[in-house]
Amino acid sequence: MVPDHLNRALRQTIGLLRRPGTGILLATTSTLVLVLSLVGFTAEKSGDQLARKPSLLDLLDEVSRDADSKGVLPGLPPEAPQAASWSSPLARQCSPIDQSMRSRLLAKRRQLPQLRQSIPADPTNYGDRYRRNPWGQDLNPLPRVVILHETVYSLSSAVNTFLTPHPRDEDQVSYHTLVGLDGSIVDVVDPLKRAYGAGYSAFLGEWAVTNPEFQGSVNNFALHLSLETPDDGHDSQGAHSGYTSDQYDALALVLDGWLERFEIDPAAITTHRHVDLGGARGDPRSFSWSHLQDRLTALGRVCQA
Repeated sequence: MVPDHLNRALRQTIGLLRRPGTGILLATTSTLVLVLSLVGFTAEKSGDQLARKPSLLDLLDEVSRDADSKGVLPGLPPEAPQAASWSSPLARQCSPIDQSMRSRLLAKRRQLPQLRQSIPADPTNYGDRYRRNPWGQDLNPLPRVVILHETVYSLSSAVNTFLTPHPRDEDQVSYHTLVGLDGSIVDVVDPLKRAYGAGYSAFLGEWAVTNPEFQGSVNNFALHLSLETPDDGHDSQGAHSGYTSDQYDALALVLDGWLERFEIDPAAITTHRHVDLGGARGDPRSFSWSHLQDRLTALGRVCQA
């Protein structure tokens, strides 16, 4: 696209060329050559910028922020407590593949844009991924762990919660994506942003402290996905009837996209129960890792060389 100021200069030059007078013609011809050269340079530059696909770090640079350098705190941040080891229930598996399941998932993947709905959370319920903590230390904001949750109540109830402004930090909550019992997918927070899915939490001994008034969490480098809880799970019991086949299909397809886009190892898919350091979270209850294993195998995601 040619900038407006060059367009104006070009129009003025052409207007001058239409006037009689050899001197003016020679002068304006030189001007026209200069303008056309600038236009060509600008177009070439714009083409180069369009041809260069931004990297993930480029995109994160656009949406992440650093702690205010004027407010750098003295000392060191608190260290993450000893974290429980994580042995992923997902196993390396290249075969056998359920071909009917694979065909179904590939068909749904082609229809994924129609299956997804975007309902952005209120801005108070999510934030930027930080590149530096309040003590001036660098943080890695790249998403590298996926946390699975459940809504406990209905999908619509969860969406309403995220749409409600929560000015107080302790009330803010969100996930990146929700998956309904019918397999519907609702995107709530851009994956490049920081969802508030887990409070006091760590994964493999790592957390990020982005607010000195709170303990650390995985939120700065995590992606959060929550499954809608069935009707018999709207309580504090330890189990319920589980999730639907459509939910596991949709879950696998969302994970398939995230694993590809962010180059996350399937072994880094874990649960809120595991990363929670307060011992109060048990979700997602009644989750079947074998159902997820079958689908990720069908999509070729757990077949590693």
